[in-house]
Amino acid sequence: MSDQENHETPMDPVEKPENENGEAELGVVMTIEEFDHFQAELESARVEAQKNLDGWQRAQADYNNLRRRTDQEREQMRNDLTGKILTPFLDVLDDLELAVKNRPTDGQDNGWGEGIELVYRKLLGKLEAQGIRKMEADGQEFDPNLHEAITHEQNENYDSGSIIAVVKPGYVIGDRVLRPAMVRVAA
Repeated sequence: MSDQENHETPMDPVEKPENENGEAELGVVMTIEEFDHFQAELESARVEAQKNLDGWQRAQADYNNLRRRTDQEREQMRNDLTGKILTPFLDVLDDLELAVKNRPTDGQDNGWGEGIELVYRKLLGKLEAQGIRKMEADGQEFDPNLHEAITHEQNENYDSGSIIAVVKPGYVIGDRVLRPAMVRVAA
């Protein structure tokens, strides 16, 4: 018998031997139609698996974007709330700063002046701990988003548009302006 005659072709059904329980054992030989059917099922499963993977990756990206946006909104809400609560204290801070600047220098009531300065530094420290910062505006270029001009003056020492003096300091929390600085601007 030739080698070719010993091998069964996939087209020929194979008689499957029975095991000791009388059940047919599964063989590895199948028809071309069965093979094509399984090949089509495998390809269909691969396509569905890729579709599921793509959907999962999109859902994961959407979730990460949502989480990042929620974190940003939460931080913005915290800053807004802190700003609303603490903005009224800025006027108190201004008055304390003015009292410190104009404290008596003749030696009398020196304890009073030191007490006022201590209260001023303590309040400023508490506000800074909440993220509120005083704007630095002296000598900078005027920016209507950060500053409120109360006068425009001729001044040889400053370029046009530069801030000559800060009349009332401005404050920010994060990137948000709580109160613009009131300034005198060189014309």
